Amino acid sequence: MSEKPSVLFVCVHNAGRSQMAAGWLAHLAGDRVEVRSAGSAPADQVNPAAVEAMAEVGIDIADQKPKILTYDAVEASDVCITMGCGDACPVFPGKRYLDWKLDDPAGQGVEAVRPIRDEIKTRIEGLLAELFPEDQKA
Repeated sequence: MSEKPSVLFVCVHNAGRSQMAAGWLAHLAGDRVEVRSAGSAPADQVNPAAVEAMAEVGIDIADQKPKILTYDAVEASDVCITMGCGDACPVFPGKRYLDWKLDDPAGQGVEAVRPIRDEIKTRIEGLLAELFPEDQKA
């Protein structure tokens, strides 16, 4: 892994789960991690309920735009985290792949998105503990 690890979050529409995960990682890791997100079939805009749920915890993802998943994005990332995109994510040797089973917030109101947001935060905290084990020493 490079000095500054890069993490790619992938879901189908790049409008909910992957955008929230990217927002959490950027917020919690600061500039220590390069954060990317993409989708196998990107939506026109980020899910408004995801934007609202993240705003409730002080993270603004309103300016994000769903992006198409590219081979280059995967190849340039140290860790690829998929969230319900099936086999759409290309596999490259030497990359770390994780698949996070999370409910899809598409079509859901903010009440349904909050628990997904909170689960993503917990998983991001675990990922950071793995990426930066030196932070865990007391």
